[in-house]
Amino acid sequence: MSVDVPDDGPIVLFDGVCNLCHGFVQFILPRDTEKQFYFASLQSDVAQELLAAHGLETESLESVVLIEGEDAYVKSAAVIRIAQRLGGVYRLLGPFRFLPRRLRDWLYDLVADHRYRVFGTKDQCMLPTGDVRDRFLE
Repeated sequence: MSVDVPDDGPIVLFDGVCNLCHGFVQFILPRDTEKQFYFASLQSDVAQELLAAHGLETESLESVVLIEGEDAYVKSAAVIRIAQRLGGVYRLLGPFRFLPRRLRDWLYDLVADHRYRVFGTKDQCMLPTGDVRDRFLE
């Protein structure tokens, strides 16, 4: 891989122009007290390389993706896995992984299909500042 990607933590790939996705990243950051997560926008070269390396769609993927080593989680599976890794009360989402993926992803897709209209978009990807800057891969 031509981009320097850390192998010591999970990487959250998100839609960098989506306000809902930006809000999700902003939700994770203060709750990730162990600073385990790294982040990259789906529009970035690093995300495109990670998606290709994991056999995932690189052109039209509109989902939160969690990369953990050789494993990749998309849509509802990514959200549930992120919640489990955050620990605490967020672990309560864990049992939802036992619901049929089709049902979980239907709900995920329903929100995703309307996220731009409901939550709006940004003109550019989020630019991290301060102590979180080194956790964003670009």
